[in-house]
Amino acid sequence: MLEVCNIEAGYGHLNILWDISLRIDEGEVVALLGPNGAGKTTTLKSIMNLITVKKGNVKFFGTTITGMPVHDLTKLGIAFVPEERHLFPAMTVLDNLLLGAHIITSKRVVAQNLEYVYSLFPRLAERKKQLAGTMSGGERQMLAIARGLMSNPKMLILDEPSMGLAPKNVVAVFETIKKLRTEKVTVLIVEQNVNTTLAIADRAYVMEQGRIVLEGSNHQLLSNEYVKKMYLGIA
Repeated sequence: MLEVCNIEAGYGHLNILWDISLRIDEGEVVALLGPNGAGKTTTLKSIMNLITVKKGNVKFFGTTITGMPVHDLTKLGIAFVPEERHLFPAMTVLDNLLLGAHIITSKRVVAQNLEYVYSLFPRLAERKKQLAGTMSGGERQMLAIARGLMSNPKMLILDEPSMGLAPKNVVAVFETIKKLRTEKVTVLIVEQNVNTTLAIADRAYVMEQGRIVLEGSNHQLLSNEYVKKMYLGIA
């Protein structure tokens, strides 16, 4: 579904990514792991053309999307849920969700999508008239993911979905990702919560200092001595 081919990218004259290559197959949950400053979010921004790719390219179903405007990526079927969430706090839950479906012209499909995200997040259905800015951190994260799903994406990209959440909300977010996996939604997730993420991912890549240093299945990485020592705290 997605191929990132030898990309280099950064900010101005400063390169952050060096020769990054990865792939995501249809229906997979793939994780991008690593410490702060490793280049994980920069990789996502490169895929979404939020920063300029200086070298290499990105393909989606074989079509080169490098340099394509973000709204065109949404039309192709890529939904990006950034770490900052970027909700509209003075708008209701329902209005935020409807904005996520702005590329869909059929009212019937929009209604179906609302029913779908409400089934995933019953709390959003209960609070559809509530202002987004008055919700808890966990509820706002649920709303951000639901809004991404409103566009019928072929692939959902999540940047640090558990960041800043209370433990019970972290559990709720990961339970949602597990549901998406059973429904064959393709997910690329950036996370620092390595153990929990590998428990739900099919495969993962580990980044350090702007490069991919390890890749493999969840089982391979969970049993890797370097990963256990550096990321799981197991000597």
